[in-house]
Amino acid sequence: MPEPTAPTKVWFITGCSSGLGRVLVQELLAAGHRVAATARTPDSLRDLDPGDPARFLALPLDVTDDESIQAAVAAALARFGRLDVLVNNAGYGVVGALEEIPEGEIRRIFDTNVFGLLETTRAVLPTLRSQGSGWILNISSIAGIAATPGFGVYNATKFAVEGFSEALALDVGKLGIRVHIIEPGPFRTDFAGRSLVNPPPMAAYAATVGPTRRYVTDIDGRQKGDPVRAARAMIRLVEEGSDALRIPMGKAAVDRLRVKLRQVTRELEAGEAAALAMDFPE
Repeated sequence: MPEPTAPTKVWFITGCSSGLGRVLVQELLAAGHRVAATARTPDSLRDLDPGDPARFLALPLDVTDDESIQAAVAAALARFGRLDVLVNNAGYGVVGALEEIPEGEIRRIFDTNVFGLLETTRAVLPTLRSQGSGWILNISSIAGIAATPGFGVYNATKFAVEGFSEALALDVGKLGIRVHIIEPGPFRTDFAGRSLVNPPPMAAYAATVGPTRRYVTDIDGRQKGDPVRAARAMIRLVEEGSDALRIPMGKAAVDRLRVKLRQVTRELEAGEAAALAMDFPE
């Protein structure tokens, strides 16, 4: 007798027009899951449609627009009757020192990477909570753990995602909802290309931010990370019921995480005695 197959789940994914989101949709459909795929322009998802309305729904979604979020979630529920997995994938990067990045761009990236993620999660949570089950996969980055010159604003958005997700996991863990923080290193998507804002440089930051700008230009299209392997790992994460909160992806992410942990450990040990001496005497 053939082995029974795992029940299919309904995945709601933001930012599916390109990159990891698009690859994840492809892999999910190949594995037999049902997918509500969203993008600001759903026509960009037309080639992903397997021609089966019971398995695929392309939806317009701008994560910076609360009404758009609510409408997309409602449409997905109307089509599939439930949602099992939310993947907060929509986002982009910006490279530059703080002085080099216009204020409007700073607010825009926070609206997308942070507030869009918060509001999409808020819209889906009532469904997961009422079901008593579900998964939330928040796409962070190793940049949410370790900072890089020139990525300060982007780092700040991903550090925010990390902190929120860690607390969210504590909030909803007893409600049957699991939270995973996905922390990719460099993957071969268009993040270093069209998904990266690169404002004009200032001479004052040539020595610090300049190398980062050159790095993202040089690495575009040559990143070691395979988005197909990453997408399959995310699917396994849900199918196998992992309890892990943080999911580093790729050797570069693992290496940077180890460096950060060693740095924090050194600083903790060096400052521990002084820190303990700051409490009121018992």
